[in-house]
Amino acid sequence: MSDNGTNTTDATAYDYSLYYSEDTSFFTPCNELDLKAFASVFLPALYSMVFVLGFLGNGLVVCVLVKHRNQTNLTDMCLFNLAVSDLLFALTMPFYAHYSAVSRWTFGEFMCRFISGCHHTGFFSSIFFMIVMTLDRYMVIMHTHKVARYRTLRAGLTLSAFVWLLSLCVSLPLMIFTEVSGDLYGLVCIYAPDNRAWKFYNVFVTNMLGLLLPLVVMVGCYSKIIPRLVNMKTAKKHRVVKLIVSIVVVFFIFWAPFNISIFLQFMQREGHLPNECKFYRDIKLAITVTETFAYTHCCLNPIIYAFVGQKFMKRALQMLSKWVPRIHFPPSRDLSEISFRRSSVTSKSSDITSTIMM
Repeated sequence: MSDNGTNTTDATAYDYSLYYSEDTSFFTPCNELDLKAFASVFLPALYSMVFVLGFLGNGLVVCVLVKHRNQTNLTDMCLFNLAVSDLLFALTMPFYAHYSAVSRWTFGEFMCRFISGCHHTGFFSSIFFMIVMTLDRYMVIMHTHKVARYRTLRAGLTLSAFVWLLSLCVSLPLMIFTEVSGDLYGLVCIYAPDNRAWKFYNVFVTNMLGLLLPLVVMVGCYSKIIPRLVNMKTAKKHRVVKLIVSIVVVFFIFWAPFNISIFLQFMQREGHLPNECKFYRDIKLAITVTETFAYTHCCLNPIIYAFVGQKFMKRALQMLSKWVPRIHFPPSRDLSEISFRRSSVTSKSSDITSTIMM
């Protein structure tokens, strides 16, 4: 913790000192009281919404997959880990909602590092599991016979462990250099690297691993998958194509504005953009809005990856019917009976599309 009351470090993209404590040595003095007042009202409400929706949606996914764990395949395992990642991410939201509301960190040094570590690990593991699911779909559709014998439970467990370890390693520096410090507004929980290289690391991993890498993988893989699906003899091919396009478009729309905003902030701090108060305030406001918009993506993942699938939807409705017996959910068709009536060619195409549709 700094004892001079001055913060001279950059705030990480996910540490909320961004709204309370900044290095203003590169800027002329700016009045930020209106921005702080806006953030103290806007952010807690939106963070709370992300927590509630993310917890309910991803929690239901986890419950359904745990109940049907005896029928687990590699796709189910990736979906389970994706939901756990989003749950871990969502569970940090109440702490940051309180942080935003009172404009100071009140949970101590350990919780500052721990919550930051959970937040970043959940974020990166969610991104990495989306990449794994994309690559798995690509291999199943483009190289069906070659990969069938490798899509085993053991392979899924090994891959999951590797992704979680990788996510932890990527997040570790962001957790180590996060600390409680003091400024004019009180205690803040900030990313405070001790040298310039680690400041670049924060921007690099957020933009490269958090946006560019998954976007390149999705566009590259799905651009090959879509033509193959169009030529398949299955009634669900148009629905699958729409799902694929929505996955890429939604991911870009939700995360690109936030990543662009934090990159512009970094460029201004490095002196490559105008050193003007108005531009500085506009970037901070943009980050405040686009950040929360991006975080809501964890609430959409269950809808995009799970609830659009007939098999998963059937399981979810059955579970909800037991939990809430007074509410009658519409019955879903028995997919097993339909599958026996299909020809061998259609069944093969349907098996491939079911990997995407769950």
